[in-house]
Amino acid sequence: MTHIEHIGIAVRDLDKANELYAALLGVKHYKVESVEREGVTTSFFKTGPNKIELLEASNPDSPIAKFIEKRGEGMHHVAFGVEDIHAEMQRLDKEGFRLLSKTPKKGADNKWVCFIHPKSTNGVLLELCQEIPEGEEDRYQ
Repeated sequence: MTHIEHIGIAVRDLDKANELYAALLGVKHYKVESVEREGVTTSFFKTGPNKIELLEASNPDSPIAKFIEKRGEGMHHVAFGVEDIHAEMQRLDKEGFRLLSKTPKKGADNKWVCFIHPKSTNGVLLELCQEIPEGEEDRYQ
């Protein structure tokens, strides 16, 4: 793992949250993106090397909708950047961490992603992120 890639925050209303975080951070979001497979709409903010991802459920059965229903709005996950997501997934699996998928999935912000179950990480949902190299958009699909 090379760095904290972003912090994900679950929100009920993305438009209101975008206004709040723009005022808080002093910058506007740089991207809004829908990840239909996960039932989520995301918005990204960047300040210096740091990113915040706001996550709003786009359907009532999505993981974000269930998270908010159970826990309310707030921090959802911490994402770590990796150089080789497949190798990192294999390493973590061998170490006994519970991965939520066998192969990376295409996530928001042009990333391959894999989540690590919070039961194996002291209650924190973790995400691995690798920039998708040009021409490899369908590699794991």
